[in-house]
Amino acid sequence: MSASKSVATAGPAPSNAGANGQTATPVAGAVIPAPETSGRWADAELLPCQLSAEVKVERFTVRDLFCLEVNSVLDAGWSQSTDVPLNANSQVIAWAEFEVIGERLAVRLTELY
Repeated sequence: MSASKSVATAGPAPSNAGANGQTATPVAGAVIPAPETSGRWADAELLPCQLSAEVKVERFTVRDLFCLEVNSVLDAGWSQSTDVPLNANSQVIAWAEFEVIGERLAVRLTELY
């Protein structure tokens, strides 16, 4: 049995301009580049989408679950720079790594499908 921790968007990046000069639009705490949208996708681009980054905790048992308390810390066995799957509506769309920006947890995309 494994447990997973889901993290949604964690806050805006320090700048809202990308390396390619495109402006970025903050959406639910994330900075997302504003792409050129063709007319046929204009109605769909504002549909809600659930985004999650998961870290699976291997060798986690029901006994471990019963022993959890407030302030428990789980060692997931992942290194800080290990890529984690980024899911949109339960489908892997990218790989990302966690990053701390000030007091906020964020994900940086490392590979996009």
